[in-house]
Amino acid sequence: MTDLTSLTLTEMQNGLNKGEFSSRELVKAALERVESSGVKTHAFLHVAKESALKQADDADKQRTTNDGRQKPLLGIPVAIKDVLTVEGLPCTCGSKILEGYIPPFTATSVKRLRDAGAVIVGKTNTDEFAMGSSTEHSAYGVTKNPWDLTRVPGGSSGGSAAAVAARYVPAALGTDTGGSVRQPASLCGITGLKTTYGRVSRYGLVAFGSSLDTVGALGRTAQDVAQIFSIMAGRDPLDATSADQPVPQIQFDGDAVRGLKIGVPKEYFIKGIQPEVEEKTRAAIQQLKDLGAEIREISLPHTEYALPVYYIIAPAEASANLARYDGIRYGPRVDADNLWDVFFKTRGSKFGPEVTRRIMIGTYALSAGYYDAYYGQAQKVRTLIKRDFEAAFREVDLIAAPTAPETAFKIGEHINDPIAMYLEDVFTLPANLAGVPGISVNCGFDKNNLPVGLQLIGPHFREDLLLRVAHAYQQVTDWHKKAPSL
Repeated sequence: MTDLTSLTLTEMQNGLNKGEFSSRELVKAALERVESSGVKTHAFLHVAKESALKQADDADKQRTTNDGRQKPLLGIPVAIKDVLTVEGLPCTCGSKILEGYIPPFTATSVKRLRDAGAVIVGKTNTDEFAMGSSTEHSAYGVTKNPWDLTRVPGGSSGGSAAAVAARYVPAALGTDTGGSVRQPASLCGITGLKTTYGRVSRYGLVAFGSSLDTVGALGRTAQDVAQIFSIMAGRDPLDATSADQPVPQIQFDGDAVRGLKIGVPKEYFIKGIQPEVEEKTRAAIQQLKDLGAEIREISLPHTEYALPVYYIIAPAEASANLARYDGIRYGPRVDADNLWDVFFKTRGSKFGPEVTRRIMIGTYALSAGYYDAYYGQAQKVRTLIKRDFEAAFREVDLIAAPTAPETAFKIGEHINDPIAMYLEDVFTLPANLAGVPGISVNCGFDKNNLPVGLQLIGPHFREDLLLRVAHAYQQVTDWHKKAPSL
């Protein structure tokens, strides 16, 4: 019998529709795989075994009804990053300050998947409050890369990426504030989509950087990710920042690349990039050219400022958003003789070092006398970065570049060097500052058999273009079919 966990989301749908297996068999296989090797990767913080099996049984009952036949994800197991709320399931954000918190509501993006019939298998590990590029900053332990358990899976959606790469689930939700879907997708050899800012509701997403946070999807193939995207995207009255834009019906065809103008920014092939990353990325761009695209070198001149701009704006927004975690309203409290000491002791003992670092940076940047010099200037340069992309997209249809400057690095290698860690997102940050969508697909492996990611960046609300081009690339390559051996 076919190993059900080896199937893509699309293959699972086909098998369920044909009656080749039941949803309970599918979900049970996923849970058994998590039980057998989940401790090796530590991809999950919480596995909802009983509720997942109940959802699977309900799906099997619904399949024969008209209502069930209209649910595209009916009976498909998925995982949710532990910064998105699911009613009745823990939501810790990888932090001790939310230990034991059970939200009474479900994030819109998750609710839409549930309404489409998806089975929630569990909540995945994350850097604390999504602050990190390696999932080493979780208060509940490090997630390990399924391709090499001595290496990181990327972050902050490393748990979701590892869960998909390890074949626990065919798809998972993640969030991308500065690259946190695309970078772990690259390091884990899967497909990861960062949506346009406002394309997917942020209701129920625990805030990190409110002007940067986006909900994204991770899967084995662009076709699978497209299905998740199409279901969760769209206007939400519960989120004032969600855009009133129609969600496109994505049609996949063999000529998706032919005639496109693809820009290759010279600023993304910098000194210090891992040679194999550049080699594999350029080979993938050549493959797009062979499919009929016109390749042009372009310039995004303010790219060099993206990293410092991001690390002023994001911590500033984080310092404001995380002020609510004070030991009074959420999670555990450290008792003290007066209210100030309650705040001080709770936050001081429950926040990890990376979150503390970013709160301090952000508070400093917003303080009197420094706001205009730092935060105000950063917002001005952010506008210039956005204009770079707008100018580029008047000349080209999309942009191709590396996703990350190197393949998965060793656990602990950058943990004491924040600058080295921040540089892991140097190629993904600009898209967040500009609010444009991006996708990462596997385009090969280095000498250590570690995946390399190709990043495609598109104009606002053109996820359909990115997904069609990614699918066309995957039709003529087989990198996305490779699986780690656990």
